[in-house]
Amino acid sequence: PPPPPPLCCSSSPGRMPETDEQLWSPQSWREHPAKQQPDYPDKKELAKVCSTISSMPPLVDAREVEKLRDMLRKVHRGEMLILQGGDCAERFADCTQTIIQAKLRILLQMSLVLIWGSRKPVVRIGRIAGQYGKPRSKPTEVVKGVEMASFKGDNVNSIEQDPKLRVPDPNRLLEGYFRSAATLNYIRALTRGGFADLHNAEHWELDFIKDEKLRAAYENITARLLSSLDFLQVCGGANQQSTDSVDFFTSHEGLVLPFEEAMTRGMATDKKNNNTFYNAGAHFLWIGNRTRQVDGAHVEYFKGLQNPIGVKVGPKMDPTELVKLIKCLDPDNEAGKITLITRFGYKNVSTCLPTLIAAVSKAGLKVNWICDPCHGQTRATKDGLKTRDFSEILKELKTTSDVHKKCGSRLNGVHFEMTGEDVTECVGGPQELLDGDLAERYTSACDPRLNYAQSMEMSFRLAE
Repeated sequence: PPPPPPLCCSSSPGRMPETDEQLWSPQSWREHPAKQQPDYPDKKELAKVCSTISSMPPLVDAREVEKLRDMLRKVHRGEMLILQGGDCAERFADCTQTIIQAKLRILLQMSLVLIWGSRKPVVRIGRIAGQYGKPRSKPTEVVKGVEMASFKGDNVNSIEQDPKLRVPDPNRLLEGYFRSAATLNYIRALTRGGFADLHNAEHWELDFIKDEKLRAAYENITARLLSSLDFLQVCGGANQQSTDSVDFFTSHEGLVLPFEEAMTRGMATDKKNNNTFYNAGAHFLWIGNRTRQVDGAHVEYFKGLQNPIGVKVGPKMDPTELVKLIKCLDPDNEAGKITLITRFGYKNVSTCLPTLIAAVSKAGLKVNWICDPCHGQTRATKDGLKTRDFSEILKELKTTSDVHKKCGSRLNGVHFEMTGEDVTECVGGPQELLDGDLAERYTSACDPRLNYAQSMEMSFRLAE
């Protein structure tokens, strides 16, 4: 269908355009090549669904987004760290009390350990309440001799191996909106109530550690954390409100552009006028490794948003291209607007990262750097299951940190694909899982995730 009349603004949000080349609107991405988009057979139904979504309330408020941007500016100054984590791809079936609590609990626990280790506050960002879409390397797959569309996430098609159910259904976008709203509503209730209380004993379940000496060491860390909190309260340095509630932000990959366009709102804050556009579906969005082309539709869409933006950076990223991409997305070079999420594979960090750091530094670009150590370690077992090795994930983190130090840069945070559940998808870690153990509780709809025990172990290793 023809796009609705554009709501014009400049490529730099909040300013009027100086030339026609600078015109941007939530629909202007339609004039650019768009990768990884579902092939909807019913375009009229897609337009109808997107029209409905565009009339629905925003999921996040502009002031929340601006608060996150303020915190990310502090990250850039070295005053805070970023912890971003969650599922590779959320499932609609995960929108339950138990699963949402488990996801939130593990991020809270990990953040407290990182605070203890770094002596810095942590910005908590979940891959949650909207991470329902996934890019795929191939548009179709063959299952038992039958070719069908690849599963691209619950908001696009069904995971069931049925050619009819794999046809992209626009009504799944609407269901994704409501599932995201329900998830976010419960997260807000939890983070503002007793669930987020830093003294809550449920936050320190350490039975997953097999080694008794190691468990004793970790129990000592948690005891010292809680003792420090008690000391602060006695001295008046922390009131009840500051220890029983936390700031928590949501994120997802901005992938299905008709949906993202429908979630775009012109909203005003105390600092911004109503010509400023926000994606109201999440506080933080990122551009994936497959959709970051400077002349592509995703970059065109993202460059007009006020939201902070993440960019996945893989081993094939050219330094000149990266600088051009950052300048396109953030022409005003605002500290904390762009977060670069590196994902090389531990063997490639030492050769790939230094040239990128040098190029960004030479250009004077004010970005945050965080490490996604999971994607680069993915392999398949002999049984065909995707997995990752805990030790290799840790190696990429350590090598990335070392490279930043050598280059005079700073690693500002971490990005994990993880869950608070006791799944068996990644090998190694405190449970010493092997390839043969994976089939026991392998539930991921896409890529393997660190389980609860592995995630906690990772946070303790980082704290050390």
